[in-house]
Amino acid sequence: MPFYQRRFYRNEVFSPDLAIFEVKVKETDLFISAGRNLSDIALNSVCKYRNFIEEYIKLRPKFMKSFSPIEKDDLAPPIIRDMLDASSRVNVGPMASVAGAIAQYVAQDILEHTDQVIVENGGDIYLKSKRELRIGVYSGKSPLSGKIKLRIRPEATPLGICTSSGTVGHSVSFGRADAVCVISKSAVLADAAATAVGNRVNKESDIRPALQFGLNIEGVLGILIIIGDKMGASGMIEFI
Repeated sequence: MPFYQRRFYRNEVFSPDLAIFEVKVKETDLFISAGRNLSDIALNSVCKYRNFIEEYIKLRPKFMKSFSPIEKDDLAPPIIRDMLDASSRVNVGPMASVAGAIAQYVAQDILEHTDQVIVENGGDIYLKSKRELRIGVYSGKSPLSGKIKLRIRPEATPLGICTSSGTVGHSVSFGRADAVCVISKSAVLADAAATAVGNRVNKESDIRPALQFGLNIEGVLGILIIIGDKMGASGMIEFI
């Protein structure tokens, strides 16, 4: 079975039936598995969506800077509209969903040329698979890090699986969770929701109310929260 984690664990990926390649453009660093090597398609796709986002930020700088939702824009490109919508639904800034958005939109472009794809962007994943997958959850210095694996059944895909952390990486979080993993049909929403849920977790007793908050977000299918040696899960979360 394939095994996926954050960039630190990319050398542990084994997927004999898929071609594996990487695409890097500025801050965007994608690890991709697909039915065949489609790196040229992926590169063009990354450049296209990065250009949409970069040009939009020039027009509306608060799109990048705001930690809360901003006004919607029906004339913006679809990826921008999706980010604006997801942020408004969970009360975070639009850029909280950028990694999941790029993963999803690039994956959807790739799926025009193959029937299977897994795009990982800094721990945020969008995938469509014909076989069962196992996804490892990296949670920094938590003793549970790397010991939790999620089973993803092919009939449930396509799916977005996104992770936020208050202790790992450079993303902004107002919480202290080692990992908040959210599953949704939309990686844009999953990324924004992971940030919103993570903002609510500063101690063990926050796990239960944060799970309840997250599952009340329309479109969120499952949530896993890890803080220290404690964890909680609800919804469409199946452990190996």
